[in-house]
Parts: sequence; C-alpha cells; structure tokens
Amino acid sequence: QVQLVESGGGLVQPGGSLRLSCATSGRTFSRYAMGWFRQAPGKEREFVAGISSDGGRTNYADSVKGRFTISRDNAKNTVYLQMNSLKPEDTAVYYCAASRFFSGISVTYYRTGDYAYWGQGTEVTVSS
Repeated sequence: QVQLVESGGGLVQPGGSLRLSCATSGRTFSRYAMGWFRQAPGKEREFVAGISSDGGRTNYADSVKGRFTISRDNAKNTVYLQMNSLKPEDTAVYYCAASRFFSGISVTYYRTGDYAYWGQGTEVTVSS
C-alpha cells in the first residue's frame, strides 16, 4: 500500500507561485507513476500533471502547461508540483495520486481510473 500526504497549499495572489509537496510512504515508491489532480467546488476532479516512475517523462493539462512543473525525488519518496503564474482559475483542492499498478519507465497517466492511491488534498486559493 501507498500513503500520500500533500502540503504547501495556501492563499496567493494572481501571478504568484506556490510549491506543493506530496510525501509518500512505502518502499516501492519508485515503481509508481505519480500524478496531480485538482477539484474546484462544484466541478469534477481533473488531471493536472503526471510523471513516470523514474521521472523521465512528464505530461500536463493544457491549462497549466508552461506554468506548472511536476518533479519527483525517489530518494526522498516525494513528488512536487511547482506552480507559477497562478490564476484565479487554478483555485482548487489539489490531490496527489499514485498509479494503480507498478509502472515502467516513460509511462504516464492522465485518467483518474489509472490511479488507485490518493492523498487527502491541499487547498490552493488564488485571489487578490
């Protein structure tokens, strides 16, 4: 099993930056692809960014591409989401997730159903 705990959320002004962290447990962290999702009030949970098990490949939702960067440090069992140039539309609860199955290198996922382990979320509010 994999347990995930997000942190780093908060209130920022438009144009600001925020770095989210996802601390994980488990000795097999490096074998999972990881992802970030977000959910705004009244909306469905949506894909934000994904990263392969070895960190060699990433993919992003079009809405955040060029502004957000996902990374991982397998030695620290931690995944990060660096968010720059934040917009009010980025306001949401952000969730970290681990893939349902062990994943090979160069594999990323963007569908909710491809992930089986979820953190409890961290709130990000972008407002002046």
